[in-house]
Amino acid sequence: MFCRKKKSPEVERVVKANDREYNEKFQYADNRIHTSKYNILTFLPINLFEQFQKVANAYFLFLLILQLIPEISSLTWFTTIVPLVLVITMTAVKDATDDYFRHKSDNQVNNRQSEVLIGGKLQNEKWMNVRVGDIIKLENNQFVAADLLLLSSSEPHGLCYIETAELDGETNLKVRHALSVTSELGEDISRLAKFDGIVFCEAPNNKLDKFMGVLSWNNSKHSLNNEKIILRGCVVRNTSWCFGMVIFAGPDTKLMQNSGKTKFKRTSIDRLMNTLVLWIFGFLICLGIILAIGNSIWENQVGDQFRTFLFWNEEAKNSVFSGFLTFWSYIIILNTVVPISLYVSMEVIRLGHSYFINWDRKMYYSGKATPAEARTTTLNEELGQIEYIFSDKTGTLTQNIMTFKKCSINGRLYGEVYDDLGQKTDITKKKRPVNFSVYPQVDNTFQFFDEGLMEAIKLGDPKVHEFLRLLALCHTVMSEENSAGQLFYQVQSPDEGALVTAARNLGFIFRSRTPETITIEELGTLVTYRLLAFLDFNNVRKRMSVIVRNPEGQIKLYSKGADTILFEKLHPSNEDLLTLTSDHISEFAGEGLRTLAIAYRDLDDKYFQEWHKMLEDANASTDERDERIAELYEEIERDLMLLGATAVEDKLQEGVIETVSSLSLANIKIWVLTGDKQETAINIGYACNMLTDDMNEVFIIAGNTAVEVREELRKAKENLFGQNRSSSNGHVVFEKKQQLELDSVVEGTVTGDYALVINGHSLAHALENDVKNDLLELACMCKTVVCCRVTPLQKAQVVELVKKHRNAVTLAIGDGANDVSMIKSAHIGIGISGQEGLQAVLASDYSFAQFRYLQRLLLVHGRWSYFRMCKFLCYFFYKNFAFTLVHFWFGFFCGFSAQTVYDQWFITLFNIVYTSLPVLAMGIFDQDVSDQNSVNCPQLYEPGQLNLLFNKRKFFICVAHGIYTSLALFFIPYGTFYNMAGEDGQHIADYQSFAVTMATSLVIVVSVQIAFDTSYWTAINHVFIWGSIATYFSILFTMHSNSIFGVFPNQFPFVGNAQHSLTQKCIWLVILLTTVASVMPVLAFRFLKVDLFPTLSDKVRQWQKAQKKARPPRTRKAQTRRSSSRRSGYAFAHQEGYGELITSGKNMRAKNPPLTSGLEKTLYNSTNWIENLCKKTTDTVSSFNQDKLVKL
Repeated sequence: MFCRKKKSPEVERVVKANDREYNEKFQYADNRIHTSKYNILTFLPINLFEQFQKVANAYFLFLLILQLIPEISSLTWFTTIVPLVLVITMTAVKDATDDYFRHKSDNQVNNRQSEVLIGGKLQNEKWMNVRVGDIIKLENNQFVAADLLLLSSSEPHGLCYIETAELDGETNLKVRHALSVTSELGEDISRLAKFDGIVFCEAPNNKLDKFMGVLSWNNSKHSLNNEKIILRGCVVRNTSWCFGMVIFAGPDTKLMQNSGKTKFKRTSIDRLMNTLVLWIFGFLICLGIILAIGNSIWENQVGDQFRTFLFWNEEAKNSVFSGFLTFWSYIIILNTVVPISLYVSMEVIRLGHSYFINWDRKMYYSGKATPAEARTTTLNEELGQIEYIFSDKTGTLTQNIMTFKKCSINGRLYGEVYDDLGQKTDITKKKRPVNFSVYPQVDNTFQFFDEGLMEAIKLGDPKVHEFLRLLALCHTVMSEENSAGQLFYQVQSPDEGALVTAARNLGFIFRSRTPETITIEELGTLVTYRLLAFLDFNNVRKRMSVIVRNPEGQIKLYSKGADTILFEKLHPSNEDLLTLTSDHISEFAGEGLRTLAIAYRDLDDKYFQEWHKMLEDANASTDERDERIAELYEEIERDLMLLGATAVEDKLQEGVIETVSSLSLANIKIWVLTGDKQETAINIGYACNMLTDDMNEVFIIAGNTAVEVREELRKAKENLFGQNRSSSNGHVVFEKKQQLELDSVVEGTVTGDYALVINGHSLAHALENDVKNDLLELACMCKTVVCCRVTPLQKAQVVELVKKHRNAVTLAIGDGANDVSMIKSAHIGIGISGQEGLQAVLASDYSFAQFRYLQRLLLVHGRWSYFRMCKFLCYFFYKNFAFTLVHFWFGFFCGFSAQTVYDQWFITLFNIVYTSLPVLAMGIFDQDVSDQNSVNCPQLYEPGQLNLLFNKRKFFICVAHGIYTSLALFFIPYGTFYNMAGEDGQHIADYQSFAVTMATSLVIVVSVQIAFDTSYWTAINHVFIWGSIATYFSILFTMHSNSIFGVFPNQFPFVGNAQHSLTQKCIWLVILLTTVASVMPVLAFRFLKVDLFPTLSDKVRQWQKAQKKARPPRTRKAQTRRSSSRRSGYAFAHQEGYGELITSGKNMRAKNPPLTSGLEKTLYNSTNWIENLCKKTTDTVSSFNQDKLVKL
């Protein structure tokens, strides 16, 4: 394996069926996948290399080497090597554990079984043993093992139905077609074994929706496209069996090509710590140089007088060399400014925060029994600094479930609920839905609350009947019955399923279809309509129509589509009804519902025959065929009679709107990156309140060339910044790298709310070097950005663009394989679990089941993690500067001899025993405000975005605080000990008493300081803080006892000193004076700061304390309503081409296959987000009204 030549980049793939020997000469990858980072041989070198990329680890390794040199070592080597090995081992074990689970996941996938045609018969093989060119048999509900060319299936005309939830999070079925020449192979094993076709196709790539290739077989060539390919990660549905030929395997599959490379992510605090460690090391060198110079001077002027007593060889002693050795000795002594325990403590705190996320019951989704999971433990505080969120749409913001909510028929609105006084009311859980049990084959998941529609049906209202008849006839839905006679619909788009299901429950049941007929059951009577023509949907027409002949011989055209298009086709006699229906549609749109207009036309038999003849001629023509067909469709779809409109709800995930609103208040910008088309993305933007009709303008960038895109961006910038700013030479701007970093001053010049919508082909041009900076500048000025029809690679490019040029912390959230590259590119990647796709979860840093949990993850856990980590670091640097710099002051009084001021055991135990647990308790448990107030007041999140709680300025303040404390700790005891006598009249100013007094003062000062720093007290904080002081005294008296000195006389020289010193009242007075002098100035400053210049956090904390004493006032629930914006229901997943598929009969079943489990999705009732949001908003405003904290 080590001698294998490096494979050249693949340009074209050539695959021969059933010929492994032929395919092996191309060295194609096998079907084994690897998502792990290490193996047994590479773990140690790679992991150590990663760990020593941390400046601190390299720094401690350097110190360890110094301590092994006896001439300069003033501390024993074990004080550094033990904690260093501990940290590296803990990190290595954690990394190994994470990678073990990756290996386990890989093995689970690689060992799945698949039926492979080998040697003329089907054999069970593990996925990892599948090779390119193999023919595989798949059965219903099986996962696809590799990227396959569909050869044949159990369905007519070689159709195969697949579900792509693993790839894109969408659960609606998609259709794949086998070539007619291969579909004839069927399931004949002997014929399949003889199949020797050769496929010439594109090289492996990550484009999920594109494939180009040619099949050469039996001296003929057949074109291949994406409709002939089944990708790895799909699930076969509604298809008893199918056979496919492996084209791409393992890492070459489009699923794995989209997974991207696993990146080593580090937080901004980690990067800042690297810089600070370098600064501190420079600071230590300066201190070492000062003390080394002092030692050289002292040796030269004073040290000579002591050589006789110290038995030094006068010839070997040199003051310069002594200073050199002293420099390194002081570097070792002063290294505790950044102790290794700092990094141990940071890892423990992050681990604790991760467990809090895992254990949070408010982020547990009971619907799928899915808890939130922190899949990494190193990024928690970054969750408190997010500025940009990049979100997928389908499966992330939406459930991809459509439900029929309301309708307007002949000017009357159905779907509203009224009370006894005739007043419109909200639908509550107590309200019972309409009972549809009078009709057979009802869908029990469908709910409708207006009895008026049922009464109109029973009374035989002809317009209502015609309306429902249209819904049952004008669609592309396929039906099937299981062995129990239950009817199931196979829908190509969920919005059509919602309309057909509504008609079904209201008595007009779509039963079956053939290429020539449609059979429905009208109020218990089977009626068969002859299908004369199918006028298919496309993005330009934005409507679809069917022309049918009823049993009475009448010809009817039924049409449904976007109201803006269909209203132009109406007969003039519909003017009054049009006004009423238009008002109803505006009302529906104002409630966030998707609307469709419904109309029909009676056709004359002779006119239709003439039109149909022209349509046949147009279909047969080769010149301008599409244009001629479109003109004929336009001609017959006129003078329509309006029936009404439908209102369908695209079910957002529960709490999406509240979450988006709350995150917006936290100054987090949300960009939607979706593979769906433009209309869909815009509709979801309106539904989530990201887009509103109150916005000044929504810029739509849809240019097809780089020139067009640049011009559209320029015009949009003119609207934002004015003519002068935008008319400057763009190329000059691009060349100035400094202008890429857009500051808040520029953002402040934009008044009003703007949104940007850009599609995939325009984005491809906008991401080019000479245009991308204009795109970034415009996008960052907009409140909302929606990118539609984007590829997985473009998603990652957009994230990288913002990361690189905005220097902002980014978060990507998605649920499909098409989101993996985006998730890996962002600082934080979140996978939505609980859906059927798991690729996003496996690549993510955090996962949970619902988008709404993002609010709690960021505003509570993220904010707390950032707050706690910053507080921990501030205290830790303060504590260790105070502890270490005492050695520097002592150097001026000990002849710069590198003598330690403390007992060596105290130096060893200070950070790992005496002061470790209190700071850990604060770092893990502390909180400034409660979780509920963190959610209610999203503005509390902004300090993290602005990096206010720990930065270089804060670091210097902590250093200054530590220096002041070290001065008090040294000079107050030194001054009081000078010529001081004890109570017995004896002199007590010896070195050991001085060391004990200073050490005791230090432990008490830092313990009192952390008590003042703690905002949220728990029993653990009390035990750790006061217990640490008790532990210090118990260890102190033990180590100074006669018994331990008798066993280890060389290691414990301070025999009896603690008992002697700490029984003196004057010593305790010195300790008290030192503590007061160290703590009181800081306490006074903080009191004045909170009183005179309180932060938002201070105000909320004061209010929180007041609320504990008084019951919060009750608030009235208010109802909010979004402004109107018409949007067509056809903006959803409907695709062109299904009309031709239906009329050709290719998707008609010869017999019913076995029923697929899992096709019917459970609809979960969501709580009323409006009431929740209003309640929280009202509570917050009433609570902080006097201080004007919140402005919603």
